[in-house]
This record gives sequence, structure tokens and C-alpha cells, in this order.
Amino acid sequence: MIEIIKAIFFGIVEGITEWLPISSTGHMIILDEFIKLNVREEFWNLFLVVIQLGAILAVVLLFWNQIFPLNLKDKKEPVWKKDILLLWVKILVACVPAGIVGVLFDDVFDKYLYNFPCVAMALIVFGILFIIVEKKKKGTTFRITSIDQLDYKTVMWIGVFQLIAAVFPGTSRSGATIIGALLLGVSRVVAAEFTFYLAIPVMFGASLLKLVKFLMMGLSFTSMELAILAVGCIVSFVVSIIVIKFLMGYIKKHDFIPFGIYRIVLGAVLLIYFALVH
Repeated sequence: MIEIIKAIFFGIVEGITEWLPISSTGHMIILDEFIKLNVREEFWNLFLVVIQLGAILAVVLLFWNQIFPLNLKDKKEPVWKKDILLLWVKILVACVPAGIVGVLFDDVFDKYLYNFPCVAMALIVFGILFIIVEKKKKGTTFRITSIDQLDYKTVMWIGVFQLIAAVFPGTSRSGATIIGALLLGVSRVVAAEFTFYLAIPVMFGASLLKLVKFLMMGLSFTSMELAILAVGCIVSFVVSIIVIKFLMGYIKKHDFIPFGIYRIVLGAVLLIYFALVH
């Protein structure tokens, strides 16, 4: 029972930190330091990624009308929505950089960069960047204020920023793509919304990759591990719905500077903790 309670905590943290630009990886490392799941290392590595499925299903539910490309109102012959099909092409274009590098070097990144110092430094650096970018953009007019205005060049560059998050844990995938979008002249609302869409293939792909590697190692799930995974996903799904709604309302009137400050403080605490304890 205690492991299920721990899984609930991990689900809550995942649901909150996956969508706010504060790094879910950094928070998972912190939580693991104090609340360790009593599971195999192989399952733990899988759990960290697959728990994101709950979070991504929240995006699918909340933005269903914006991302589902079929119009099913005509029962005789469903019609494809061209604007949504075009959106998916742009999403896939933006996924190319991180997708290629992730498949080729995922294990390398986990081995050498998934640690306290790297995560803490990424938290601090991107926290500073958030503050700098927001101050630079204050009072300026964004050239892209709706999803359909996104062009292929812009989404490709957003994908490059996502690649940075794929390489350096603690950067925050949402944080990196939002900063990149802001620098490219995309409004906060559109930057956040496109980041949500971009997460769908990225997180599904990452989860599938981890699951395939797990099974190829000849490993299987115990009943407890399946329960832990299910609870974590369900909780992250519910919490994600609340957090996404909050964020979309928040950014209509506020900037990301508070998140930048939070990242810097958290990164500094992590560095101090790592220096004293490890």
C-alpha cells in the first residue's frame, strides 16, 4: 500500500511540473531522493517516462476539437479537416530534431546527464533565460498570435529548442520550446498551446521507446509494478487537466518571470544539497 501512496505523489508532481516550465525531471529527481519507490532500477527508468502518458492524455482530452482531424458530424462521409491536418504536419516537422537525437542517444543522455549537477545547472540557466527573454519582449508586439500563423521555419526552430531539452535533463521541454517560441516572435498563448500539441507525439514516442527497450531486455511487469504505473498515470492525468487550465488562464495576463525565479532558486538549492549530502 505504501508504494501506491508514493505513486500518487509522483503522479501529482508529474502532472504539475510537466506543463509548467519548471522541469518535471528536476522535480522527479528531488522526489526520488526523499520518497524512493521500492522497485527495480529498470522499472524505475521506465516509470519516469511512461507516467507521462497520463499527462499527455489530459492534453488530448482538453484540446480534442483542435487536434482531431476528422469531422464526424456528417455520418455518411466523414470529412478531413485540412487546417488540423496541416497543424499535424507542422507538429511532426518540429519533432524531427529531438526524435532523431533521442532515438540515437537516449541511453547516453540518461547515463551521463541525468544527475543532480546537470539538472541543477539547466534549471538555473534556463531560469535566467526566461527572465532575460521576458524583459526583452516586454511591450513588444508578437508577430504570431494564432496557431494557424505558425510557418514551417518557425516550428522547425521550436523543434531545435525542444532538442536542447532532450539533451539536457532539467531544461524542461515546455520551458525550452516556450523560450524558443517567444524569441521567434510567437505569443505566450500560442507558444504554450503549440508546446502542448508538440508533447503528444514526443511523449508517446518516448514512452513507446522505453517500453520496447524494457521488453527487449526480457523483463516483465509484476502486479505491483503494473498497479504503481496505473496509479501514477491516472493521478498525473487528473492533475494535468487542472494545471493546463490554470496555465492557459495565467499566461493571458502574466509573463513567465515567476517561473524563471523559481527555477533559479530550485537549481541553487539542488546544488547546495548535492554539495552537502553527496
